[in-house]
Amino acid sequence: MTLKYINPNDLPTPQTYTQVVVATGSKLVFISGQEPEDIHGNLVGRGDLAAQARQVYANLGRALAAAGAGPQHVTRITIY
Repeated sequence: MTLKYINPNDLPTPQTYTQVVVATGSKLVFISGQEPEDIHGNLVGRGDLAAQARQVYANLGRALAAAGAGPQHVTRITIY
């Protein structure tokens, strides 16, 4: 199995992890935990949980798109 590491251009680039990992062969996509940050790493919606949730799900959508997937392909999501 080959792993492809992707940091989409429209998500912040983390220093210590990769936003998306695609396992090829039988395509599995693993997406890192997302934070309510804009493309520049700035917090969105300080003190506004709904705004932060919208940003997190938008970031998840961008990460999925970078791997050629969409929300309809998600089999599991964990929220802490």
